[in-house]
Amino acid sequence: MNLWPTHLKKLIPHGQSGGTILDRLGGRILVYAGITFLVGWLGLSILISRIHEQLVMSQNERSVLLVTRSVANGLRTIMLAGDAVIAEDFSKNLQGVSGMVEFRILRNDGTEAFRTNDTIRLVNSRLGGDRFSLHKRETRSQILPKDSEALQKVLTTGQESPFYSQDPVTGAPLLTYVAPIPSQEECRACHGQGDAVRGVIKLTMSLAKAREEVEQARWWIFGFGTLVTGLVMILIHLVVRRFAVAPLERMAAILTAEPASADLEDRFIPVRGCVEFRQVATAFNRMTTRLNDIWSGLKEERDKLTTIVLSAREGIVVTDRHEQVALVNPAAERLLGKSTQQIRSEGFLQLFDDPEHLRALREDHARELPGLAWFNNRMLQAHAATIRDGNGEVIGSAALIRDVTREKALEDELRKLSNTDGLTGLFNRRRFDAALLEEHDRAKRYGLILGLLLFDVDHFKRFNDTHGHDQGDRVLQGIAEVMRGHFRSVDYPCRYGGEEFCVIMPSTGAAGVTRSAERLRQSVESMRVDNLQVTVSIGVAIFPGAGREGPDAMLKAADLALYTAKRRGRNQICQFTPQMETPPAE
Repeated sequence: MNLWPTHLKKLIPHGQSGGTILDRLGGRILVYAGITFLVGWLGLSILISRIHEQLVMSQNERSVLLVTRSVANGLRTIMLAGDAVIAEDFSKNLQGVSGMVEFRILRNDGTEAFRTNDTIRLVNSRLGGDRFSLHKRETRSQILPKDSEALQKVLTTGQESPFYSQDPVTGAPLLTYVAPIPSQEECRACHGQGDAVRGVIKLTMSLAKAREEVEQARWWIFGFGTLVTGLVMILIHLVVRRFAVAPLERMAAILTAEPASADLEDRFIPVRGCVEFRQVATAFNRMTTRLNDIWSGLKEERDKLTTIVLSAREGIVVTDRHEQVALVNPAAERLLGKSTQQIRSEGFLQLFDDPEHLRALREDHARELPGLAWFNNRMLQAHAATIRDGNGEVIGSAALIRDVTREKALEDELRKLSNTDGLTGLFNRRRFDAALLEEHDRAKRYGLILGLLLFDVDHFKRFNDTHGHDQGDRVLQGIAEVMRGHFRSVDYPCRYGGEEFCVIMPSTGAAGVTRSAERLRQSVESMRVDNLQVTVSIGVAIFPGAGREGPDAMLKAADLALYTAKRRGRNQICQFTPQMETPPAE
């Protein structure tokens, strides 16, 4: 017998190796830890990339700023030397510098310098003569709008103003610096007092190379992060496998293996591994010990119950919550004359021939007496009940069946003995008193006639003294046999005591009572017992003429009539009349 509890085996499925990776502890830890680490590293990588990008761009801004300032200083030196033509050539030469997209010298209104003769004429007029040659061809280019924020900032503060843009052709990022060319004392001889800023420089550098460096660094960071993530995942897998999954698999193997014996102690888990698993193993082993004790106790009680059920003389039939017969003991098969298979196939309510009777027994909890039924030539006593749990839900039914055929017979015999005279087989004095009370009340209630005969054997004491008491008993038995054949089934022939007899005759007219009494007297007179003859004297009382006060009064009236019959010579009947003399007291 497999004693490992079925519900525990369901909790730990045996040999379940399928399913997704998330169905396993190691898979879940690996996936969740990998996702957590990957998200963390991705965020960190983005943060590092952003910081690196900001550092690179900041460094480029500083570099471009330094270039801008160096160009401005060099240009200022050239201008102070009075070599404007060289300044224009200087500007053209800077266009070829690597990374340089645009370099222009602008007037304060945002137009390109050295393209018109306005400034040359003004300077020549101040210096006198034709100091500087005029351009043969003039062009006016508006490089920056007059209201440009960068231009206005430079003119207002005298500080460089950077801004970013994008190359419309390549899409590469561009960094532009607008730097002032301050007006100095040496400039005023040619240009006059004028503004504090003589002109501005617009220098645009491409950041494509810097962007490539940032992207390259970003891919390096992501690649390194991916590599580290993979290594960490492998390490997590090995650690989880070694210290978590492997111990749990050992536990599962022990728990799901088929038991080799009936002892739950075979399920003990080795206490080893990390602290947590040792605690789990210890707790499980302790629980197993308690379960083993409980299981052993339950097994003993089950064995006792099985012995009681199987050896019980009473039939036991039990159903489950679905009304399916779940238990039938051998006594039930014997009492019902059916096999277990037949009982189960027919159902609980078909145990007897009357399903409604059994259903009433099961559902009527107020019944104090069990049901009795003749079945299979036996008088069966059935107790049936519906079994409910604590919540009132039906969990089954049960029937207890006893064979009370012998008990019923003994009960009937006992009832007969309690109401019957042992010598004659007639009703005894106890039954006579009860019957007289019942019939007197019924006659009085419904206005019926009730007859009562009271008689005894004439000279019976002398007969006993002459022939012996045994012979006297046989005579009494003979008279009883005559009475049984003489009266109706509704009459009550009784032995009142000694040699006295009485008969209660319900619903019989006065003439019928007297005629019946006379025929009885004649039958006894003609009776012979061992060739011996006896006679009887009979007193007759008829209600309502006699016994109006009650049953005792009626009995006294019949006794007075019997006394009168004896006084008149015996072997005769006498009906009570109110004029009869009361017998003297003994």
